[in-house]
Amino acid sequence: MRTIPHVTWTNALAYCNSPAMRPASLPRRRPTKAAALALAVTAVAAVAAAGCAPQPETSDAAPDAKASCAPGKLATEVPGKLTIGTDKPAYAPWFQDDDPANGKGFESAVAHAVAKKLGYGKNQVVWQTVPFNTAFAPGEKKFDFDLNQISISERRKKAVAFSSGYYDVRQAVIALKSSKAAKVTGLAGLKDVKLGAQVGSTSLDVVNDVIRPKQQAAVFQKNDFAKTALKNGQVEAIVLDLPTAFYITSAEVPEAKIVGQLENTGGAAEQFGLVLDKDSRLTSCVTGAVDALRADGTLAALEKRWLSDAADAPVLK
Repeated sequence: MRTIPHVTWTNALAYCNSPAMRPASLPRRRPTKAAALALAVTAVAAVAAAGCAPQPETSDAAPDAKASCAPGKLATEVPGKLTIGTDKPAYAPWFQDDDPANGKGFESAVAHAVAKKLGYGKNQVVWQTVPFNTAFAPGEKKFDFDLNQISISERRKKAVAFSSGYYDVRQAVIALKSSKAAKVTGLAGLKDVKLGAQVGSTSLDVVNDVIRPKQQAAVFQKNDFAKTALKNGQVEAIVLDLPTAFYITSAEVPEAKIVGQLENTGGAAEQFGLVLDKDSRLTSCVTGAVDALRADGTLAALEKRWLSDAADAPVLK
């Protein structure tokens, strides 16, 4: 015969034989063994159904989404502060005057808009220098989120978490106006061009996977180094995101031109996202802030203000 757990059944019998559960008009009878067992089964079922069963120890329930993202309740790197990472130098048009904290430039403005949505004013935001490749490399992060023109990709998601996208990216090719590369009108013409791009970037992925030049691409630690190589003739053209290409050709290397932008061939648009630690508890909150900024038109307004000049460029097919 199967043994019935002693504590549970005994407690149930005791409860069901208590004065509170026994009608006063009925005399108390000593139940037979079979009757006691049947009574125990019925009592346990009734107790459970009535919510009277012994309660388990309390456990931490999942917090309400709104409560967990409430200002002052976020589990940030520094309590009461929001730590944001980006590289240095911080280039235009994403930042202005190499000062991420001033709110000028598209990414600086986006960062402060996200911070505001999360309940942090400018005086509560701490900026930290984080090299481009370090931001999405495996390992613990010392920032709450990072933004540095980092495209969301499945490969990078293996090491870090991303918010939803805050900017739809287009890659572009720039070359010196006097070079043969400047006269290229399609992807086929780029195959014979010596190209360069930043290491670890989606620009380099585009060079290798889309353009597929005959010569191996030159790789640079920063776009600044690629720009210098272009000016010195070490490469004939460089690939980078369109707004940066526009800024370089209009303000830094006026003797260069945008050859064209590259058509998206992957289906979904390439997007920049905010980078967070792989297991960050802030990811849903930061994503919610980005989504709200997109929904209320803030992202579109900031893009128009800081990046609108980069919209027009021929498409290389």
